[in-house]
Amino acid sequence: MNAFITASLLAVATALSYFFFAIMHNPTSNIALIYILAVFLTARYTTGYLYGLFASLFGVVCVNFLFTYPFFQLDFTLTGYPITFVAMFTISSVTSALTSNMKVQAKLLSEHDKMLMDAEKEKMRANLLRAISHDLRTPLTSIIGSGAVYLENSSRLTDLEKTDLVSHILEDSNWLLNMVENLLSVTRINNETAKVNKSLEPVEEVLSEAVIRLRKRLPDLAVRVRVPDDVLMVPMDAVLIEQVLINLIENAIVHSQSTEPVECYVEDEDTKVAFHVRDYGIGIPPEKLVTIFDGSSYSWTASASADGRKGMGIGLSICKTIINAHGGSIGAVNQTVGAEFYFTLPKEEPNIGA
Repeated sequence: MNAFITASLLAVATALSYFFFAIMHNPTSNIALIYILAVFLTARYTTGYLYGLFASLFGVVCVNFLFTYPFFQLDFTLTGYPITFVAMFTISSVTSALTSNMKVQAKLLSEHDKMLMDAEKEKMRANLLRAISHDLRTPLTSIIGSGAVYLENSSRLTDLEKTDLVSHILEDSNWLLNMVENLLSVTRINNETAKVNKSLEPVEEVLSEAVIRLRKRLPDLAVRVRVPDDVLMVPMDAVLIEQVLINLIENAIVHSQSTEPVECYVEDEDTKVAFHVRDYGIGIPPEKLVTIFDGSSYSWTASASADGRKGMGIGLSICKTIINAHGGSIGAVNQTVGAEFYFTLPKEEPNIGA
C-alpha cells in the first residue's frame, strides 16, 4: 500500500509537471514545487521515512532528467543547477522527515492519551468497587441482623418493636435498590467509547420524572423546582440524567442536616443547559470538594457517618461518569448557607466532521 501511494503521487506529480512544462516558459522552479508537494503528501500518507526520501530523490532526478536542458540527460555540472538541485533535495528531505516525525509524535500522543484514559477508567473502576463494598456492607449487615432478631425473638417482641425492625429492613432494602439502579445506569454507557445513546428530551419532563421517582422512596420529600419558561430540548439519555438528579437531590436531603426544602432549578445558557441542586444545610468540608466525585467521599459531614448506607461515594462517582459520557461537566461549591451541586449538558451534539 505504501509503495502504491508513493508511485501514484509521483506519477501525478510527473503528469502535472509535463503539463506546466508544455504551457510555460522555463517552469523548472514551479515543477520543483510540484515534486516537493508530492514528497510532502508521500510522507503524510505513508509509514516511515524511506518512502519520503525515495520521493525526494526521484523528484530531483526527474527535474534534472526530464525538465532541465539538456533533456533526458543527468547533468549536475551546469552553472547554477547544482545549488538548485541540492536545495530541492534538502527541502524535500527535511519536509519528508518533519512530516514523518509529526506523524510519529501524533501517534505517541494518541497512545499517551489512551493510556491516560485507561488509567482514569481503572481509577474510576477501583473507586466504584471501593464505594460499592463500603455502601453494601452496612445495609446488608443491618438487614441480616434485623431479620435474625425478628426470627429469634418474635415471641418476646412487642408490636412496636416488630414494626421498628421491619421498618429498618424496608429502609435498608430501598437503599440497596437505589444502589442497584445506580449500577444498572452505568451499564447503559458504552464501555469502549464512554458514550451514551441520546435523544432530544424536554428538560422540564426529565426533572419532573426524577422528582416523582424519588418521592416514591421519600414521601416527605421537600423540593422546590424552577425551570425556564421556554421549552428546552436537550440531547441526553433521559433515564441516566434522571438518575443523576435523584442522586444529587437525595444527597442534599440526607447529608445537609437541614429542614429547609432543597432547590432544584435549570438555567438556559448560550451553548449548554445548567442544572443546579442547592440545599441550605451545613455545607461541604472544603478538603472534600476536590475529591467528592471520585468515589472516596463516603460522608458529607466532616466525620464519617455511622450510618454506612448513607455514604455518597458511589452515587456521586456514577453522576460524574454519566455527565462525562454526555460531554458535560459537573461540580460542587459551598454557598454562604449550604452547598450547591451543578452539572451542564451541551445543547447540541459536537460536529465531528467540522
